[in-house]
Amino acid sequence: MELRHLRYFLVVGEEQHFGRAAERLHLAQPALSRQMQDLERELGFLLFDRLPRGVRLNAAGKLFLSDARRILQDVNEAKLRAERIAHGKAGTLRIAIATAVSWHGLVQHSFREFRCRQPDVELELHHLLSVDQVEPIVSGRLDAGFAASVTPWHNDLAHWEFAQDRMVLAVPKDHPLTKRKTIRLRDLRTMPFVWFPRWVNPVFYDRMRQACARGGLSAPRIVQEAPDRDTNLGLVLCRIGLSWQPETVHWHCPQGIVLLPVVDMKVRLPFNLIWKKDNTLPLLKKFVTQVRSL
Repeated sequence: MELRHLRYFLVVGEEQHFGRAAERLHLAQPALSRQMQDLERELGFLLFDRLPRGVRLNAAGKLFLSDARRILQDVNEAKLRAERIAHGKAGTLRIAIATAVSWHGLVQHSFREFRCRQPDVELELHHLLSVDQVEPIVSGRLDAGFAASVTPWHNDLAHWEFAQDRMVLAVPKDHPLTKRKTIRLRDLRTMPFVWFPRWVNPVFYDRMRQACARGGLSAPRIVQEAPDRDTNLGLVLCRIGLSWQPETVHWHCPQGIVLLPVVDMKVRLPFNLIWKKDNTLPLLKKFVTQVRSL
């Protein structure tokens, strides 16, 4: 049994006449009659009572007509749902966000704009360290990620840099450094630091240490390591040590912490949108295009 058998049967059942049904279907009447005979033969029972001037559904035919109408409606709705996904109008987009990037204006704006333009799309968001986004994106478990630079990039990843954030120093509100007009790296030689581990971002870690060394802070006194922004800020608030943070953290900074510029800290943290090069999901293509347009 094929879907065309059900479609033909539906029209014949509604018209109760092979001639009129054939006209609606743009078929020759003998061909339509053969299709209905084939359907009845496959089912093993009759659907119509043949009359001198037309046909009439029997009891089995009436029940089968109701089920055929429902089946065809389900098939049509399934086609429409799949079509919306194929055209990027529906479905789920799975996106990772690093905490360092999450408060950047472009990230928030891109979600708002995408929801306005694609109201039927579900955005599934995951907070992950930048380094932890690579594997699930490459494997296909996630579609894209907002990440700090994790160079060298994986060969299967595409990326687009949308910002570079200045690094500032997070200190407790009443720390002596808050009273200085200017702060230089050499002024921090005796200060305790909360630092991120090198495995979180090896290239950026090395750039930070090199910049410190050039400014006279060759061996920062690192008393604690913490991989994520929130833990770092919590440890600063507890006066464990000072911490380097991207400047956009001021949107999410606890009241007991002050962010101070250090005049000779010139390193900036690149922010990127990353995705797998061969991911052909229409929704992803729309999202990347929209973010780049912003």
